[in-house]
Amino acid sequence: MNTDRAFLVIDLQQEDAFPLHDLHPVIANNASLLAAMRGAGIPVIYTRHVNAADGSDLPPGEPLDSAGRPLSYRAGTRQVEICGALAPQPGDRVIDKPRYSAFHRTDLDRQLRELGVRRLIVTGVLTDACVLATVLDAFALGYGVDLIADACTSTTEAAHNAVLLIMANWVYAIELFSTDQFLRRLDGEPHQSCRPTEPDQFAHRPDQFVATIVRLQATLGLPRREQE
Repeated sequence: MNTDRAFLVIDLQQEDAFPLHDLHPVIANNASLLAAMRGAGIPVIYTRHVNAADGSDLPPGEPLDSAGRPLSYRAGTRQVEICGALAPQPGDRVIDKPRYSAFHRTDLDRQLRELGVRRLIVTGVLTDACVLATVLDAFALGYGVDLIADACTSTTEAAHNAVLLIMANWVYAIELFSTDQFLRRLDGEPHQSCRPTEPDQFAHRPDQFVATIVRLQATLGLPRREQE
């Protein structure tokens, strides 16, 4: 088994409390990546965000229903299960987490170090919440990160892209890919990616946001898209 890297699939669960942008293509991209990772012998680790059913142990301000229960990711419901199209296979690992970061109050770091993992391949949701928090903690703990941009999403395309820029600007151990380009890399073929080389590499003014996203997308080999 190839254990210097691991594939971390963040919170691709059946939770439907909020709409996600381009979810079906994201699921399809993750399915392609999962098949490739398993074929390459790269360990697969899923995370599930799970809130205690009675609402205990929630962060301050977490939305509750009229009975004081979490509005989303409630333990014991269908919503916390992994999407059927991406179901874990024998040998995959599943880690439940109570907060955004996959490292917070879990044994993910211990499991990775026992495997000898030095670099994480990251996908999942939400780009601007659990993905971002996990990537920042991975960076702080000394891991390199390959972030597959079109295998992540958030509630809006703008939020997703804003966080891609934040990570490209300040997570020096990151390399960003599209799914197609990462699979090309895995196969040893020529590929494109974005590897930050200096602080604030994608600095921009508000009126330059769309143009800066187009520049990032071009480095990833992604087709240009109109922003929301």
